[in-house]
Amino acid sequence: MPPKLRGKWALGITPRNFTWVIKDRLAICERPGGYGENHRRVRRQEEIIWLRENRFDLVISTIAAPHNLHAYEELNMPYRHRPFGGIDDASLFLRSFYKELQTMLAKDMKLVIHAEEVGDRILGIVGGYIRWSGMVDDPSQAIIITERIGGRQLDTWARELILGVHELR
Repeated sequence: MPPKLRGKWALGITPRNFTWVIKDRLAICERPGGYGENHRRVRRQEEIIWLRENRFDLVISTIAAPHNLHAYEELNMPYRHRPFGGIDDASLFLRSFYKELQTMLAKDMKLVIHAEEVGDRILGIVGGYIRWSGMVDDPSQAIIITERIGGRQLDTWARELILGVHELR
């Protein structure tokens, strides 16, 4: 059982690289607590508490390994593990993932998706969703919007995903 926090710590801390994709509905962030050598258990707890206290309905982890999923259960934060295995199985994963995301957003759920880091994979996935869902049909505009969300240029894989995602509909 995690310790009871008081004062400002009871509200947690914002996850690193937290960014809205769809304001107040869909966000992305780095894995709560960080990744690799930078991972900190206390920070993970504080970031999960922040997500819970900010009324997120669900955390979606796209990390391949199930590490630290128990922390969501311990802190009463609903989650789903949707491991993205890699570029080779992208079409199969995305077809299912986008439908699931669309269903949850249609139910007015407030969601956050995380990967190890906010990099080209997660940006490509959410940029692809922006186009796949019909929010932005023009592929060039979808790439520009995704680059604004991420604050940088996308790599070739992310751009190609956004360009070809219409084939998954």
